[in-house]
Amino acid sequence: MLREFLLDAGLSPGGEAPPVLLVACSGGPDSLALAETASFFNRRGDYRVGAAVVDHGLQPGSAEVAAQAAQKLGAMGLHPVTIHRVRVPESGMGPEAAARSVRYEALDAAAEAAGADAVLLGHTLDDQAEQVLLGLARGSGTRSLAGIPPRRGRYLRPFLGLRRDEVEEICAAQDLDPWHDPTNADPAYARSRVRTEVLPFLEQALGPGIAEALYRSSRILAQDADYLDGQAAETYARLRSEAPDSGSPDEILLSEDGLRALPPALRQRVLALAAAELGAARPSWERVRAVEALLRREGSAGPVQLVGKVSAYRQVRGKPVPQGASSYGNLVFRKKSSA
Repeated sequence: MLREFLLDAGLSPGGEAPPVLLVACSGGPDSLALAETASFFNRRGDYRVGAAVVDHGLQPGSAEVAAQAAQKLGAMGLHPVTIHRVRVPESGMGPEAAARSVRYEALDAAAEAAGADAVLLGHTLDDQAEQVLLGLARGSGTRSLAGIPPRRGRYLRPFLGLRRDEVEEICAAQDLDPWHDPTNADPAYARSRVRTEVLPFLEQALGPGIAEALYRSSRILAQDADYLDGQAAETYARLRSEAPDSGSPDEILLSEDGLRALPPALRQRVLALAAAELGAARPSWERVRAVEALLRREGSAGPVQLVGKVSAYRQVRGKPVPQGASSYGNLVFRKKSSA
């Protein structure tokens, strides 16, 4: 499976300078099994394989866990094996999201230092099923329900089609002794509740195969999301313009007539792209719908406040856009100057 996945990603084995792979390993069953699988190709000389262990410092004894994981990776013949100790900041994004952010920063740095062509992550089909259920619970859109992508830039997830018990079987067959993260069973975390309570309940109530069904749905939705995102990018480029004579990089115009002609699935993505170009986080569905309401030309002309000091409004006939030129017939997206 790993070899085929790497070939599909354009990483051909062997040659004078084999591709460099970096396994992100916590010492848990998924990443340890992935490291063991990759080590086979390392010994054959098909790929040069190293590993990076990120110690978030969130649990007592985390440094020891990281050191033990690094020792196991070294015994597999992986090189280099590095440990990266990070500090998870307190932020409004929540502990899991904050940990994820600093983890990827550390992995980016490790990949650059190792000259890695790809970073391998040990996510499994069960992780994907959990992600889809969490997206459903949040009322998310197609992109979120598509779940974890098999590939994003240099990050590859070759085990995404394997069940968690299958990777545990790899560990058992190779006499590996993986670390089991206690937070995976901690009900304080929504993902842990999905893993230990929700999915088992669904399997019992609806029959086996729920995780596989959620995985299939994620793959179908990923194809749909890719297509719609591509269409939205082309449409956005066609409808986008800048206010005449404003010369401001913080102001974008979108044709109202052009937007009205779009189906909602495209129109909402185009509106989100305008906000994103001005540096805003992806707006919620409710905020995008509020911007759409401006197109009906009923009631308020705005502004609709979005994230990141970005607002959207339509110009009333005969009245100039604040600090801008006349642009009637367009929705105007502006970012408030920090000066």
